[in-house]
Amino acid sequence: MISLDIPGFGKLEIEHLVLDYNGTLALDGNLIPGVGRLIKELAEDITVHVLTADTLGQCEEELSGLPVTIHIISGSPEDRSKLDYVESLGCERCACIGNGRNDRLMLKYAALGIAVSGAECMSTKAARVADIVAADISNALGLFTHPVRLLTTLRN
Repeated sequence: MISLDIPGFGKLEIEHLVLDYNGTLALDGNLIPGVGRLIKELAEDITVHVLTADTLGQCEEELSGLPVTIHIISGSPEDRSKLDYVESLGCERCACIGNGRNDRLMLKYAALGIAVSGAECMSTKAARVADIVAADISNALGLFTHPVRLLTTLRN
């Protein structure tokens, strides 16, 4: 678990990190270089989940061997399906990272929502509800490998 008491933001006790796949962890279905190493490091402290519609059908192969739980969403609308999954874990114990419009509900209701902008860009709807906007997935994951960054970004 990652636990922080952030002045002006509140106490975070993150047990689950929920990640979108396409556009967040992957570009054109392929895992972004360096992300696997960061996931392995994070999985020592928190449970890592990957949510995806798996549009390109590569998620399970690309994440093979990594300590993640993969959940293929099939419900429509996708934003509600992702939020349902986060709610099943307990929103107050989840940090979520995504880039798309279909990530906006999980970003809004999680204890911590992080929108990332990468090569696929980022939905403005996701950015508006996120607590943090990161330049890319490596920077977003780095907030958890170096939690003091969360403190310096979120404190009031």
